[in-house]
Amino acid sequence: MADTRTFTVSEDDDGIRLDRWFKRNMPEVSFNMVSRWSRTGQLRLAGQRAAPGDRVEVGQEILVPSVESAPSRTARPQRQREPLMPEEEQLVRDMVIYEDPAAFVLNKPPGLATQGGTKTHQHLDRLLDGLADDKGRPKLVHRLDKDTSGALLVARSARSAGHFAKAFSGRTARKVYWAIVIGVPDGGEGVIDAPLAKQPGTGGEKMHVDRDNGLPARTRWRVIDRAGNRAAWVELQPLTGRTHQLRAHMASIGHPIVGDAKYGGADAFLTGGISRKLHLHARRIRIDAPDGGKIDVTAELPPHIAESLATLGFDASVGDALPPEQPKSVGPSRKVAAAAKARRQGRRGERRARGSQGKAKRR
Repeated sequence: MADTRTFTVSEDDDGIRLDRWFKRNMPEVSFNMVSRWSRTGQLRLAGQRAAPGDRVEVGQEILVPSVESAPSRTARPQRQREPLMPEEEQLVRDMVIYEDPAAFVLNKPPGLATQGGTKTHQHLDRLLDGLADDKGRPKLVHRLDKDTSGALLVARSARSAGHFAKAFSGRTARKVYWAIVIGVPDGGEGVIDAPLAKQPGTGGEKMHVDRDNGLPARTRWRVIDRAGNRAAWVELQPLTGRTHQLRAHMASIGHPIVGDAKYGGADAFLTGGISRKLHLHARRIRIDAPDGGKIDVTAELPPHIAESLATLGFDASVGDALPPEQPKSVGPSRKVAAAAKARRQGRRGERRARGSQGKAKRR
């Protein structure tokens, strides 16, 4: 088809509805426009005609008609960006811990949302205007939770954004998180293989383990050090990219992250002067650069986590000294992924069948 663009689904968008993908990635496109593209066969997902309610999967390609070629009456007016104050520009510049022609790596502070939303005016995506240059405005290619701190990569051009998005969706990027958790997980290391789904009644704000309908989710963990049986300092590597994955997984095995009231409740806090903030930090990111080199960046700890490590008697240099092992493969994960995909395709087929019956009745 002429005048089309192709996008690749990133790991952050894996499993969401197609109309939600547009809301996240192309907010200028209205739902009515997406529906019309679907009805006329112009919207394609993985080479097939797509409907707004279809679920997207990481790595799939979405073929989208050019917005410029669509009737202007259906397009929503662009929201004007509010200029940054000088102190806001300085704030985002101070976050930069690495830069090259393709990317910035920022050390995001806790409490700052990555993207805007209802009642969220101050967020990193807005602040990226302060890093704009002759290449344009930097682009987000992955996210961190609002209360999670640490290394976050942003692309400096559309071309590098496509490269990094494929790296994240293809699982070639490596992200290492540090967390302090309640208690000490048995065994010293392991892989949590537990499908996750949105918990009903929470408005999508909370995830839970759902073996029947959840999307595949795996987290590799290992204990770096322990404070008796009271708490453990752990390294976490997400092998998939589900919402709140690390937090939900650690709580599911009985060791919630310190300060995580959403998933650990009242049991997620320590006494003795330990901060009540979330103790989850993206310590390191390693990813292939577009020019064939490597980006390997470590982000310093925020004050509350550094103080908690010291209070509990942990030496931060020990964590960085661990050998950078590659995540171990786990056999059942492919079966779980295949089963989940089959369930989604089955539900999609049921929806289309019901739609066909409805049309037959109207005739």
